[in-house]
Amino acid sequence: MKKLCILSLFFLFAGLQLKAQADKVTGIWLTENKNSQVEIYKNASGKYEGKLVWLKEPLDENGKTKTDKDNPESSLRSRPLKGITLLKNFGYKSSSKEWVDGTIYDPESGKTYSAYMWFDGNNTLKIKGYVMGMRFMGRTTTWTRESRIRN
Repeated sequence: MKKLCILSLFFLFAGLQLKAQADKVTGIWLTENKNSQVEIYKNASGKYEGKLVWLKEPLDENGKTKTDKDNPESSLRSRPLKGITLLKNFGYKSSSKEWVDGTIYDPESGKTYSAYMWFDGNNTLKIKGYVMGMRFMGRTTTWTRESRIRN
């Protein structure tokens, strides 16, 4: 009975550690070009997503709210950039310490790419977007953890 109790506690502790590692990605991130922030959170289905929460320049050249004007879906081109979900459907893979099988949307090109993420230090997140299942081909961006959403 004592062994069963100890074994149960071990698995409980291991499960909590895995959850803590997976949730480490949540929070506010400053993008590589330092002109926007993305909040990464866990959605209701347990996947990780990232929403655009701050723009250095939220207005376009006409003084109007920037929109998703390059989206390939015409019905989405008038939606404001702030608030759109850029990262979708990431799951945590403990064996490689990566968040995998997600997508990243690039509002500057209107394209969505397959993606995975990993940490390079405690406050540096690397995200690699790629096409057609070829992880070795693609582009990596580096985001930095922030403590709060900027004004």
